[in-house]
Amino acid sequence: MNAVFEQPSWPSRLARVFAGFDGPLALAIALLAGIGLVVMYSAGFDSGTRFGDHSRNMLIALVVIFVMAQVPPQKLESLAVPLYVLGVLLLVAVELFGITRKGATRWLDVGVTVIQPSEILKIALPLMLAWWFQKREGQLRVADFVVAAALLAVPVGLIAKQPDLGTSLLVLAAGLYVIFFAGLSWRLVVPVMVLGVVGIIAIVATGDHICQPGVEWPGIREYQKTRVCTLLDPTKDPLGKGFHILQGMIAIGSGGLSGKGFMMGTQTHLEFIPERTTDFIFAAFSEEFGLSGVLVLLASFTFLIFRGLVIAAEAPTVFTRLLAGAVTMSFFTYAFVNMGMVSGILPVVGVPLPFVSYGGTAMVTLGLGLGILMSVSRSKRLMQS
Repeated sequence: MNAVFEQPSWPSRLARVFAGFDGPLALAIALLAGIGLVVMYSAGFDSGTRFGDHSRNMLIALVVIFVMAQVPPQKLESLAVPLYVLGVLLLVAVELFGITRKGATRWLDVGVTVIQPSEILKIALPLMLAWWFQKREGQLRVADFVVAAALLAVPVGLIAKQPDLGTSLLVLAAGLYVIFFAGLSWRLVVPVMVLGVVGIIAIVATGDHICQPGVEWPGIREYQKTRVCTLLDPTKDPLGKGFHILQGMIAIGSGGLSGKGFMMGTQTHLEFIPERTTDFIFAAFSEEFGLSGVLVLLASFTFLIFRGLVIAAEAPTVFTRLLAGAVTMSFFTYAFVNMGMVSGILPVVGVPLPFVSYGGTAMVTLGLGLGILMSVSRSKRLMQS
């Protein structure tokens, strides 16, 4: 007697593939992706293939999210050390054999393509630190935090030396989030925060003197000093180094409450906003959609970050909690730094606005991060089902 097996239908097969996917997280991603496509069409429709390329990059990121969601956290944990070691070795290779463009040595020719190894560390570093604290669970000592700080300092130092201030800050922030969530004492955190505030106040108070030509800042490159001094007073060189900040602030202010309307931004389409499809796309968005649009954008980012922190809080292991928390807060860092620099409250650094700014490499990296969040949430849901 032959056994008869009923073939599952296509809907049931798809349901199995997407089983356990986090609905609220997917909704947050969809909201940001939709906003990104709308503003990129407006800001980049007359910039060749920018909108088409952005759509392609976003599609690639969504595929990356889907694929990463299938990878169980246990597999991610096993990849932590190899990926970190590979990333650091590639950074050393950049230092020795890297390609220099516009005064920065950030790229490496691996034969088939040119890569930017620092992007790997945005994911590899929090993976490595989460793995380290997972191994030290229940027996954390001061020495363990010292080792974590060393694991953080090596790639951050190599990236800063390229120089790449924006990426080094993002990698540093991702690592610090893991260390903080692992249980770093507030007695160590508060003094550093106080010193930072005092340093900022001192720079603002003495800006006129320390920004004079010929005054050197220890450990700071000349272009980095220029960025800080331009932030303090962009009107000193309104058609030169202060142009970016001033035009961004003008565009944001001119948007008013409801904005000038879709594709009606004069600062944007008369090309007063530099890098309007990349680093300064927030200015273009604010001009056309105003304060109301900005509030929707902020609400979307808040929703994403809140959902990510919920996933981290509910994660079953130390590794997944630390990793999910760090990845989530990295999105906060991206958004805060980008909006801050465009608004004139932070120095201009090369940090994109997640899912809104144009950029293939950054989009894939963001997709990896969101895929990790989806993997952590999915593994917990499948365990409970």
